[in-house]
Amino acid sequence: MRLIDTETGQFRVVINHFQVPYAIISHTWDPQGEQSYQDPSISRTVLSDTRLSKKLREACALCREGGYRYLWFDACCIDKTSSSELSEAINSMYLWYQHSAMCFALLSDVSGIEDICAPDSDFRQSKWFTRGWTLQELLAPNLLIFVSWDWQFIGTKGTLGTLLSEITQIDPEYLRHISDVRSASVAQRMSWAAFRTTTREEDEAYCLLGLFGINMPTLYGEGRHAFIRLQEEILKQQYDQSIFAWSVLSLLE
Repeated sequence: MRLIDTETGQFRVVINHFQVPYAIISHTWDPQGEQSYQDPSISRTVLSDTRLSKKLREACALCREGGYRYLWFDACCIDKTSSSELSEAINSMYLWYQHSAMCFALLSDVSGIEDICAPDSDFRQSKWFTRGWTLQELLAPNLLIFVSWDWQFIGTKGTLGTLLSEITQIDPEYLRHISDVRSASVAQRMSWAAFRTTTREEDEAYCLLGLFGINMPTLYGEGRHAFIRLQEEILKQQYDQSIFAWSVLSLLE
């Protein structure tokens, strides 16, 4: 696991994610792209350097304010040119979010001054709630803090549990970790992802691996077959007949 030292801007590689406490960011990617591991500015300059993206600098500042020196930021902490490293990260991601000391969700389309409970609030309509990858990022962390586009505190998963349940149709018991997410039926967990989208077709399956406790190789280019492989792996580990009901419903869509 590769972390960013939020005081020096340098990378630190840890073999076991329990080695050091770290914060983690959940976000939707900017249309123009994000700074990647290959960007020469990353880990080669001080954090105040404007060659670093505003998102990265603000994320590091928020992490330090929370009392955490290390940050995991998917955009630049994974070398995506390495298929083996990318596959390992995708298979480990749920655990990384689950064991983070603090996770903050950046809602880039939500203001810090609006009434988030209003029926037409930007919070309710945020694209963060429509992305496939953010489902596990909502469910896995114990401490999840929502911040607005200008990095203002909105609330936590705990304090906003009822509202989050209305938006996502996920029972509050799973959001608040009263019940283990994996105790929900396969069909129920699949339904949580039904209206979420991913850029790559394969990610419709890969973003659900942690939700079902599945580990499998990632093969970009396999298309819809990734979802078939996911279903096969689920059946190997848990014979839950609700998966068949979900398969039929998905075919009828």
